[in-house]
Amino acid sequence: MTLRDEVDQGRRAFLRGGALVLAFTLVPAARHALADSEVDTLGTVVLAPDLPGSLRTNPYLDAWIRVSAEGITVYTGKVELGTGVKTALLQIAAERLHVSPGAITLLTADTALTPNEGYTAGSHSIFDSGTALFNAAAQVRQLLLESAARNWGVEAALLVTDEGVIQGPAGQRMSYAEAVKGVDLHLYAKAQSPSLPPSAFKLIGHSLPRLDIPAKVSGGAAFVQDMRLPGMLHARVIRPPRPGCALEDFDTESIKRLPGVVQVVRDGNYLAVVARDEWQAIKAMRSGYELARWSGAEPLPDPQDIHGLLTRLPARRYPISHEGTPAATASASYRARVTKQYLMHGSIGPSCAVAWFKDGLLTVWTHTQGVFPLRAGIAEMLGLTVERVRCIHVEGSGCYGHNGADDAAADAALIAMRVAGTPVRVQWMREQENLWEPYSCAMLTEVRASLDPQGKLQDWTYELWTTPHNERIVNAGRLIPARLLARPFVSAPSVPIAQPEGDGDRNAVPLYSLASTRIDMNFVTQMPFRTSAMRSLGAHINIFAIEACIDELAVQAGADPVAFRLAHLTAPRARAVIERVRDAMGWPHKSNEPGSGIGFAFARYKNIMGYCALAVRLQVHPLTGEVQLDHVVTAVDVGQIVNPDGLRNQVEGGIVQSASWTLFEKVGYDPGGVRSYDWSGYPILRFTQLPRQVDVHLLDQPGQPFLGAAEIVQGPMAAALGNAVANATGRRWLNLPLTRSAQPQ
Repeated sequence: MTLRDEVDQGRRAFLRGGALVLAFTLVPAARHALADSEVDTLGTVVLAPDLPGSLRTNPYLDAWIRVSAEGITVYTGKVELGTGVKTALLQIAAERLHVSPGAITLLTADTALTPNEGYTAGSHSIFDSGTALFNAAAQVRQLLLESAARNWGVEAALLVTDEGVIQGPAGQRMSYAEAVKGVDLHLYAKAQSPSLPPSAFKLIGHSLPRLDIPAKVSGGAAFVQDMRLPGMLHARVIRPPRPGCALEDFDTESIKRLPGVVQVVRDGNYLAVVARDEWQAIKAMRSGYELARWSGAEPLPDPQDIHGLLTRLPARRYPISHEGTPAATASASYRARVTKQYLMHGSIGPSCAVAWFKDGLLTVWTHTQGVFPLRAGIAEMLGLTVERVRCIHVEGSGCYGHNGADDAAADAALIAMRVAGTPVRVQWMREQENLWEPYSCAMLTEVRASLDPQGKLQDWTYELWTTPHNERIVNAGRLIPARLLARPFVSAPSVPIAQPEGDGDRNAVPLYSLASTRIDMNFVTQMPFRTSAMRSLGAHINIFAIEACIDELAVQAGADPVAFRLAHLTAPRARAVIERVRDAMGWPHKSNEPGSGIGFAFARYKNIMGYCALAVRLQVHPLTGEVQLDHVVTAVDVGQIVNPDGLRNQVEGGIVQSASWTLFEKVGYDPGGVRSYDWSGYPILRFTQLPRQVDVHLLDQPGQPFLGAAEIVQGPMAAALGNAVANATGRRWLNLPLTRSAQPQ
């Protein structure tokens, strides 16, 4: 990968890079709360609350679409994380512009070129950016039609377009490039766009191959880790043994004398080495670790007491749902305590970034999920104006959440300032990624629910304890390098994401009909570990806990678990996904084989996005407790589907990811430190443990708003898996992960 002025190099480079696919989607109408807010949940300023999608925050049409003699350029502030979103956004824009995808140059997430869409997170890419492009492209095409109509003195309604050419009723022809000369695209978008019936879609709703796959499967330059710039130097950081350690002594001169070393960066507790090639940098880093002397840090908590500790740490209590009046008595009830351990992202490729400070401008190539927030954080850390910092997204080998990408970018930026004029590449090592990335929170939930005399759900009491799931970059203090400097920056105060999006309380409110709810979140602000976003946030454990409770109450009501769920749901689309899975699985399935179990679960992500129902059939070995996933059946409704094959990829990937979390994953630590510094200390799902069969049923809703797809399945998969294990073993296991070390309750 070589240096370019822009991320995407035009139509030919695009065509060489691949073709097209789906992505995940979301509903503009569901975020009505933003109309009264100045900042949306992704951290961008709302300028036009009545516009759809990210047009709210970037209302000018030419922020999204530009037409010139060189062709059509489409811009998005969202990034490709391996979900196929770049391809899906291109499909949407091409559909509404009436051109083939190959006629478009698509530029993604570059602070010098693209709109500021905050973070690529929370299944908002197609929901926000896709919705914006769906409307902006349609409005731009209409403006081009009107320009041609004025030129020819005819009605715009009489004109048609085909592959970027406008055709008139008398055989007139005008290219988009010619038509744009008569219109200024620097216009505010309108709330209403020209309509296009789903029956006319030629790209949306069709499976087109992803453009990001060819380089990844052929060994090409696919990731920021592959970037090589002329004269580039290589750097490695030397982190303290644990957060809180202070650097007491370091022999800088010894490191400078090592072969190839050109710079040693020492600033307070921050250490890094810079060398001419990567192996020289690694050897200098290893020597640096041997020479550095650090003071001790505070001990880590006892892992056996972590959930008790969460209830004792300073916290802010947030009421989430207090509806109705609890009944004085109940005919039956169920109470449970559910726990989740710390998880790590476990990115296959450790974080990496490249930076170059040249002619007063700092350029950073990074696999961050938010180039604009990162730019602001780096500028603050270095004392630069934001205009002197440019962040360009380049794909990274593994993410889905807030891993070490932003910190690696800050490392590269900090070091590049010390070797001005020369590009520098910072590559983290595996143990650095595992020890320093923000973890997914350990959580504790307590649920108490009851039935009325008719066997209907009555009262629901739910309380949860969590550290922040959203420590994204809102100031320099959120960056690890900035905290280690001689003049350290302090992290901004932690603030939870408000409902309906939610933080640790995401999906904490059941969708089922209830007489009353008392749901509260204890937001723990003093964190034993640095925690932040991982796919689905608190939905993973909350849906697990809710669906376990529903299964247990169904037993007490003498009802089939699926029928019990349907009896408490009225929304047609919720019922439809449940009924599809029920029928496809042949529910209820009975097996006399020892250790065989089946489980069911349902949720709507964030209660405002995609619907998902899921059933799991599995075997639990009676002696070892090993779980074999035999069959997974799921049905999803994400509104208008952009690319069916891409959607299926997302759902299947979420099933595998959630199975790994739910069965195996937890960060190992003790008072002396984190022990999960490599794969031997952090087990993940292996190929032999994959489900033997996965069936995905897609319930398309042509013409409906896009809904989120990337994170809809993690919670239901965990819940169905937990219900299946309970069915197989006759015991309810409530501590995640579901290993022998988790005690049944």
